[in-house]
Amino acid sequence: MIEIAEVAKSFGAVQALAGVSFTAQTGRITGLLGPNGAGKSTCLRILSTVLRPDRGRATIAGHDVAADALAVRRLIGVLPHGAGLYPQLSARENIAYYGELHGLAGAALRQRVARLLERLGLTEIAERKAKGFSQGERTKVALARALVHDPRYLLLDEPTSGLDVMATRDLRSWLVELKSRGCCILFSSHVMQEVAALADELVIIAHGRLAASGTPESLAASFRNADLEEIFVDAVARVAP
Repeated sequence: MIEIAEVAKSFGAVQALAGVSFTAQTGRITGLLGPNGAGKSTCLRILSTVLRPDRGRATIAGHDVAADALAVRRLIGVLPHGAGLYPQLSARENIAYYGELHGLAGAALRQRVARLLERLGLTEIAERKAKGFSQGERTKVALARALVHDPRYLLLDEPTSGLDVMATRDLRSWLVELKSRGCCILFSSHVMQEVAALADELVIIAHGRLAASGTPESLAASFRNADLEEIFVDAVARVAP
């Protein structure tokens, strides 16, 4: 389980998070929603141990992300916003490098990388340097990199960014498969159709605060059976800047 309790984070005078609390359950997909600047990426960066919270506590499988960052990093797969590939490395090398960082080596690493390249349709660009990739290709390589060590917890920031329709459908299918294997998946998105298709739980934040959370069914009931877009708009409007 991923648990965030009263987490706050500021950057100078800008308060990105102001005491946010929510949980993401194992074996479920949790969608993190919010307008631009709401604090979604900051939240994911704290969970991925890139940032330390100013206040509050965040844990993954009981490990504190600030006090026990190394243990957390062993458990998580992270797809950051913008992919963050090494431009001079090939697709295969980008993925293999992260596998090595997680202790994979030899035949086991080569087989794992080959399976991911095939599954994501990357075999044709496997030996090309990342600096020439399209946005969709960068996203897929970054996703393969996040999955190379078979993590139980996935933190995905806009995972379908730049993907075409078929690649998006395949990714959705894969995430559902990973959920069925017991993965805990937390992803941010601006695409309501994507969230509606995937999320078992929803967390909506606005102005660094929790605006609403719950299952799609419970939120629909709370917001007079509104659709997801209307729920989002109404929930955000309830949180004062």
